[in-house]
Amino acid sequence: MSNLIAMRRGQHAVPIESLDAAALPACRKRLTAAQRRWLQSSDFSARAGSTLLLPDAGGKLARVLVGVDRAEPLWALGALAHSLPEGDYALAVAGVLGDTRLAALGFALGGYRYTRYRKAPRALARLAVAPALLAELQPLLDAAAQVRDWVNTPTEDMGPADLAAAARALGKAHGAKLREWVGDELLAAQFPTIHAVGRASHRAPRLIELRWGKSKHPRLVLVGKGVCFDTGGLNLKSGDGMRWMKKDMGGAAHALALAGLVMQARLPVRLTLLIPAVENAVSGNALRPGEVVTTRSGQAVEIDNTDAEGRLILGDALAYAGEQQPDLIIDFATLTGAARVALGPDLPALFGNRSALRDAVLAAGEAEHDALWPLPLWRPYRRMLDSHLADFANSGASRHAGAITAALYLERFVPEATPWLHVDVYAWNDADRPGRPRGGEAQSLRAFFAFLRQRYS
Repeated sequence: MSNLIAMRRGQHAVPIESLDAAALPACRKRLTAAQRRWLQSSDFSARAGSTLLLPDAGGKLARVLVGVDRAEPLWALGALAHSLPEGDYALAVAGVLGDTRLAALGFALGGYRYTRYRKAPRALARLAVAPALLAELQPLLDAAAQVRDWVNTPTEDMGPADLAAAARALGKAHGAKLREWVGDELLAAQFPTIHAVGRASHRAPRLIELRWGKSKHPRLVLVGKGVCFDTGGLNLKSGDGMRWMKKDMGGAAHALALAGLVMQARLPVRLTLLIPAVENAVSGNALRPGEVVTTRSGQAVEIDNTDAEGRLILGDALAYAGEQQPDLIIDFATLTGAARVALGPDLPALFGNRSALRDAVLAAGEAEHDALWPLPLWRPYRRMLDSHLADFANSGASRHAGAITAALYLERFVPEATPWLHVDVYAWNDADRPGRPRGGEAQSLRAFFAFLRQRYS
């Protein structure tokens, strides 16, 4: 997303003035007589989402008026990068949007396009901002674009090995070390559930580990669910349910991008990134309902449903993370449809075993206009995962509290003494909206980066 540029001395940029109905009369007084007549004939009322291009006396574009909703400052200018003619623009001082940072961020997020398989139809409008603001926003925009790109990429080009390649490239850029356990190496290294979920695919499952930072700093572990495609396994999904399952590695995309932000900002942490990467496929050796798998932690899990595979691979990764005695574990996962039923597509569900940490993330999300919503680790619901064969099951007969029971499953693999946050994220936009094009989406990324900067500054 390179449609933000640094303002240069002497640069001509068309001003963009943000308005609502209350501000329109004052704006009208500043216009020329010809522009006022154009405004009247265009019937522009500053309705949110509306735009009006004002010419100068020679017919050239002189000013852009944009109707906005002050209650949604982040997305107020999100449609302009595509809708305005190509050229350089700048935010007018007279606009009603007081937060230049948010307005510029939304403008740039709206300029994202996924162009791996087809060329962009035309060049975008560019927004000129102060160099300091560009330096602040560009890493966030790059990280959001990475998440969107990775999630949008079809599985044929974003399988487990491709996720590893993305992690390797990220590590090379920042001097981090990469390690992988692939295929049967997972069994030898005691990651049995990652192997069990991914063994049916022609692409070998793997655990990807990236390490960065100095040993004297507190250890931060980021974990991302990397199910590169989810058929549901032998509990096969319907066609509609399977259609967009290339996005089931959205948690891994978020963890990767956040790791990149942490390393670029050189936060004083000892970072470990863990991505269990698999395809949940169907073949003769596919994991079967009713099997019992003894996990890395030593807990035996009965497989009630092979479509509850994300929590299985995360369990081994979280157990390994806990062995490192970290200061904090954060995991991201496109884990349950139940979270979407409860909160819809825009609000990631946030769980945590420390209320102060959870509240700090929520506050950071509110400040960044990157919202999350808390759900409880209601431990009486553990009974919903009871098993008569094993220590517990990966799913159960009840459809109640699906996001909570999934989080409770994961909690069993985190040491009680270790602070832990879990995010059940959608990572997707079902339709085009200003600033949020259809397809892969970064959700809670800015919130968590702001939280980590506060915690480790």
